[in-house]
Amino acid sequence: MPVTDDEELREILGLNRVAVVGCSATPGKDAHKIPKYLLEQGYDVVPVNPFADEIFGREAYDSLADVPGEIDIVDVFRPSEEVGDIVDGVLERDDVQVVWLQLGIHDDDAVERAESAGRRVVQDRCMKPTHQRLLG
Repeated sequence: MPVTDDEELREILGLNRVAVVGCSATPGKDAHKIPKYLLEQGYDVVPVNPFADEIFGREAYDSLADVPGEIDIVDVFRPSEEVGDIVDGVLERDDVQVVWLQLGIHDDDAVERAESAGRRVVQDRCMKPTHQRLLG
């Protein structure tokens, strides 16, 4: 079952390095505004977007496999039908603790695979208002 408990959500929001799959270079889009908010809150945001070289003055990576160093949370801003492949990328890494699927994004099969592999999953919930409500 995806995480819904406030205490566990607080614990997840206490992690630091967030790889944002589908991070947008376009101001005004949620996939830009929300990672920017996270950056402003002190998170180490890593943009993952094969069509951008740099977002927020940070190097953008083509895929999760290309991201150097540890990742705590993978925050997904891609359509639900792409979640399975993204979870496959998560499961190829030993470091990712949490898969966070933004509001409107869900894939029960991928969630089950991630949870079976010991990863926590937050599904169909936006990180920004969750952060504001629990830690703001």
